[in-house]
Amino acid sequence: MPKPEPLQISRFRSTDVPDQTGKTILITGANNGLGLQAATVLAGAGAAIVLACRNQNTGKAALAQVRAAAPNAEHHLVRIDLSDLASVRAAAAEALAAVPRIDVLINNAGLMAIPFAKTVDGFEMQIGTNHLGHFVLTDELLPALLAAPAARVVSLASIAHWPAKIKLDDLNFERRRYTKMGAYQQSKLANLLFSGELARRSEAAGTSITSIAAHPGVAATNLFDSMVPPIPGAVTMTHLGLRVVGNSEKEGALSQLYAATMPDANNDDYLGPTQLRGMRGPVRRSPRSKLARDRKLAADFWAKSVELTGATYGLLEPKSKSKR
Repeated sequence: MPKPEPLQISRFRSTDVPDQTGKTILITGANNGLGLQAATVLAGAGAAIVLACRNQNTGKAALAQVRAAAPNAEHHLVRIDLSDLASVRAAAAEALAAVPRIDVLINNAGLMAIPFAKTVDGFEMQIGTNHLGHFVLTDELLPALLAAPAARVVSLASIAHWPAKIKLDDLNFERRRYTKMGAYQQSKLANLLFSGELARRSEAAGTSITSIAAHPGVAATNLFDSMVPPIPGAVTMTHLGLRVVGNSEKEGALSQLYAATMPDANNDDYLGPTQLRGMRGPVRRSPRSKLARDRKLAADFWAKSVELTGATYGLLEPKSKSKR
């Protein structure tokens, strides 16, 4: 595997984010964690933010924080439940009614290592939320993305994808033993397969959409809270430990900020820390597993996602087909 090209800024910080005035950025899960960190920084850089959140109480608090960072831009809060495809489509319709153009879509929200559960539509909860919900959302928002001169779709992956395997005939763990981390790993591999295939389909269709994947390393966010035993002070101690071996919440958001804004972030890039096997460090172009680079698997998985959700991506039909 060739060594990745270095990035323009070797020690990227939030203060390096270019001016985003006039841009509209939609972020899922923008009510806390990495999503809120990114939303606040991008608003401060001049962007109008659409916060797509399931919890409207924390969403309203996040909206107030974003407005405080950038009172002159028009920001919006949209309710979305990524585990319910009807809610995803309703949220997309609400967003399209509010903003005619989306310059950046950050598919940030996600679940990690939870007990077995199913989505409203009957999918295993982690693949359903982390991938299939975002798969439908991206398709529904294509009109606004294509209205932008150079839109970006940023998909949040994870170093947890490395040991992952994906079973196209058993994505929902109906015939194999369910493990919390196994399902999470599968969903993060799914994010990388989606991002890569979207990059290729966008290029084949001749659009200006750039698809980039990013990972935060190991970041001290509430994503790990479901794995912490119910002992007083355990969550606080876990977050402190995560900061020691990994990145802070602010540092964890840097890879998606780079992917969303920097001019040298390219189609099909994968950005994130590379030190300590990707756990921490500055933003770099990152390696991905052999399965994550498998183009046939990505195409087959895309077809399976279309079959399961009904998302068509008709606006990304290749030019050769559109001329028939």
